[in-house]
Amino acid sequence: MGGRVRMIDVGGKPDTEREAVARGAVRMQAATFKMLRDGTLPKGDVLAAAQVAGIMAAKQTPALLPLCHPLLLSEVKVDFDLDARSRAVNITAAVRTTGKTGVEMEALTSVAVAALTIYDMCKGVDPRMRIESIRLARKSGGKSGEVVFE
Repeated sequence: MGGRVRMIDVGGKPDTEREAVARGAVRMQAATFKMLRDGTLPKGDVLAAAQVAGIMAAKQTPALLPLCHPLLLSEVKVDFDLDARSRAVNITAAVRTTGKTGVEMEALTSVAVAALTIYDMCKGVDPRMRIESIRLARKSGGKSGEVVFE
């Protein structure tokens, strides 16, 4: 049984417009949240770095996950919502393509790497941060059409 893995053949599937949206959060102490919001963290503009990292991660997903198909991505968006009440940076990544397979893994990878970048840039101030709730929020395209998970 061990060692038997394979990439699925999607060659016979039609090209369709596909989109996936993933979400996650990084929770932190109030002082860290204030520094992030005010742009006073020692490593600089955390959200700009995390946005670029998330976009790059979506593009590199097939290099990280061995059975993912390389896809021509038409759009990757990484957005942040600062939630002062819960001291969290909420992350949303939306990825689009026209192709034979979906972009769920690209969206999830984007959120994960954006969250890791936030953690990396803030850990010197707040080693107790938590990365939470990375999940697929919705996807569309292909034979399953629109599927909403939250």
